[in-house]
Amino acid sequence: MRQLGSITIALLLVTCGGAPPGAASSPTPRVTASSAIPSASVAAVATSANGVTSTVFAVGQFHPIDAQSVAYSSSWQALINTKGESDIWILENRIAPGGTFGWHSHPGPSLVVVKTGALTLYRADDPKCAGQVVEAGSGFVDAGGDIHVVRNEGSIETVVYVMSLVPRGAARKIDQPKPANCSF
Repeated sequence: MRQLGSITIALLLVTCGGAPPGAASSPTPRVTASSAIPSASVAAVATSANGVTSTVFAVGQFHPIDAQSVAYSSSWQALINTKGESDIWILENRIAPGGTFGWHSHPGPSLVVVKTGALTLYRADDPKCAGQVVEAGSGFVDAGGDIHVVRNEGSIETVVYVMSLVPRGAARKIDQPKPANCSF
């Protein structure tokens, strides 16, 4: 249960723009679309990100997680259960107007909160490849394993905060080729 509390506190701090004590004095790794992925690891048919800058706030290693909460009310519950060790990533993504992450997937779930601007989410398993607009103050859950693209189709920078849960040592983001049902 203590691990779930740490995750929740970290996500709240990041979402509200805060940082743990001492974090401001340590260098923050920044990853841009051009340097995020070594060229040798990108499949020839994978789409590429552009106009995206990511800042990793923290990566924590966790033993198996078995956390359940029903303390708030009988109509709300939370359950996180993992088998094996995990990494939890907390990061900020800044997406310039016209920016995109490229088509990709994740090996585990991510909670995504839009702080400013808006983004458009497209999922490869949607036959019409219709976009879902997610505006500031909202978010979405990426359950992991699905292929999708996130784009900033607006006129201002979009800032999102992400908490990803992945198998220990796994890549957080896996580039994927453009699906046949989508034109971009």
